[in-house]
Amino acid sequence: MAEVVLPNDANPLGNLLGGRLMHMIDIAGALAAHRHSHSHVVTASMDHIDFRQPVHIGDLLILKSSVNRAFNTSLEVGVKCWVENYIAGTTRHVASAYLTFVAVDKHGRHKSVPHVIPETDEEKRRYEDAGRRRDLRKWELGSRTKAKE
Repeated sequence: MAEVVLPNDANPLGNLLGGRLMHMIDIAGALAAHRHSHSHVVTASMDHIDFRQPVHIGDLLILKSSVNRAFNTSLEVGVKCWVENYIAGTTRHVASAYLTFVAVDKHGRHKSVPHVIPETDEEKRRYEDAGRRRDLRKWELGSRTKAKE
């Protein structure tokens, strides 16, 4: 996904608003989840986001998303964001995030998704990392639930 950062997307310093970038990340992630699941998807969580460098008005923002792993009805998607200087031919990594989406039917009921079959070393690494992040999410959710009791 590619977006040009416009003045309406920026704060008074001319930097892209973090919330606007999160919105674009959500859309880019949903597109990968839709394509993999062949289904409607809803955002369940955004685990982690790193804003590495500012993005300025006029920058060309490139967002690349990939399904790291699919579970029963949910998918973890990673999104990386770069700014491309199309004149100089350079790019710089500005943000990364992990999101979880849940596939749903037209009535909003959870729907099974196809599994990811990792082939390359990079895909295998992302697949295994997604499993560890899922375990951590479950552990954190359990800890919060116990704390409320």
